[in-house]
Amino acid sequence: MVPRRTFMKTGALAVAGAAISQWSFARNADTFPVVRIAADKRKFTSKAVEATITRMKKVIKDPELAWLFENCFPNTIDTTVHYNPVNGKPDTFVITGDIDAMWLRDSTAQVWPYLPLLKEDEHLKDMVAGLINRQTKCILIDPYANAFYDRPKESEWTKDQTDMKPMLHERKWELDSLCYTIRLAYNYWKTTGDTKPFDAEWTQAMGLILKTCKEQQRKENRGPYHFSRVTAWSTDTVPGNGYGNPIKPNGLIASTFRPSDDAAVYPFFIPSNFFAVVSFREVSEMLQKTGKDAKLASDFKALADEVEGALKKYAVYPHPKFGDIYAFEVDGFGNYLLMDDAGIPGLISLPYLGAVNVKDPVYINTRKYVLSDSNPYFFKGKAGEGLGSPHTLVDQIWPMGIIARAITSTDDKEIEAQLKQLKTTHNHTGFMHESFDKDSDAKFTRSWFAWVNTLFGELILKLEKERPHLLAKVY
Repeated sequence: MVPRRTFMKTGALAVAGAAISQWSFARNADTFPVVRIAADKRKFTSKAVEATITRMKKVIKDPELAWLFENCFPNTIDTTVHYNPVNGKPDTFVITGDIDAMWLRDSTAQVWPYLPLLKEDEHLKDMVAGLINRQTKCILIDPYANAFYDRPKESEWTKDQTDMKPMLHERKWELDSLCYTIRLAYNYWKTTGDTKPFDAEWTQAMGLILKTCKEQQRKENRGPYHFSRVTAWSTDTVPGNGYGNPIKPNGLIASTFRPSDDAAVYPFFIPSNFFAVVSFREVSEMLQKTGKDAKLASDFKALADEVEGALKKYAVYPHPKFGDIYAFEVDGFGNYLLMDDAGIPGLISLPYLGAVNVKDPVYINTRKYVLSDSNPYFFKGKAGEGLGSPHTLVDQIWPMGIIARAITSTDDKEIEAQLKQLKTTHNHTGFMHESFDKDSDAKFTRSWFAWVNTLFGELILKLEKERPHLLAKVY
């Protein structure tokens, strides 16, 4: 198995999710190749998803955008979902795409755009419930791990200097991973009213989330987690004897790694702490209203309030050009890392996660900074412009960042520009990628990355609801 960052494809018809022989490239009526995996090879099917595709192909007037939606929106269920009920209880394992492992973060994000359809499709609802059940099992195995296997087996990272277990693919502590599991559970509950996935094991898992996050405030000591790896990539391991750079406890929660799976420079990663405030209040509400555990609900609310207070004190940096902006990372000693990358959560995506308001003056300033040449990971070139990441080094633009910019924008012209970029940088494949070179979309990483595919579908559905006139245009 190859690490995520090393996947690079340059062919004009590189495909997503299967060997090229599994795909049909016969031209359809609109002269776009059929690149969606054949129906008899799809991992999971949903009548509600298919009905949405049929409807949207009529709504989206740009034929290439319509083709992209048809390919991208169902990519998660077509290629990554393994749904196998156990003793009548839903169980769903969702691989990230080109790696046969499940990330807590990615799996939530991959199925997220399907949540509005759950009332229309019981089978789809069971699949998402199964993912909640599987995530619960994963947290109970190890709340510090970010990626898991569906069965005990040896990982390529077994020799990492951390507490690896047989079910773990990787054990990078990323605060956002646990937040994403809460996001899925809460919004599943809000959408369906179903409480069956929230049993005693789920409540136990939530208790582990609270315990882990309080440990990583590091008020008394560095906590039980450490990590180091023998690697040529500096961002793939952490300094400080496996604990990361020193921090001064201040109420924020340390996250050794970012959502990109890169090591943090200063472990108080600001976007994930914002995300945590939202998530802790959501799980508190669930625990309270479902009568599961009033004490745990109260403890989550208290932690949310504490983290929120710390963000107000430590997350804002007085930039000489842009005014007050949110830092990317801080250490509690007065050091700030100023940047943003395309991972979600990132600074630009905070409104998407319900963490800040798009009209928040500090966010507005931050957005201007992030989308400028003052941000070391904002790239411009012949192929396009957008956020990249240290994960893919310099000059690689992420479609995820382009989508995050569009999905948080309040300006039609800005959204239109992002749609045009997404349309012109998929290199004729019909799918989104992890990244592409700023000067040539033919140089891209990860031809099969289900999260960004379904995120593209989510953007299009959001536009249908909020700005349908943008889908009535041909770009």
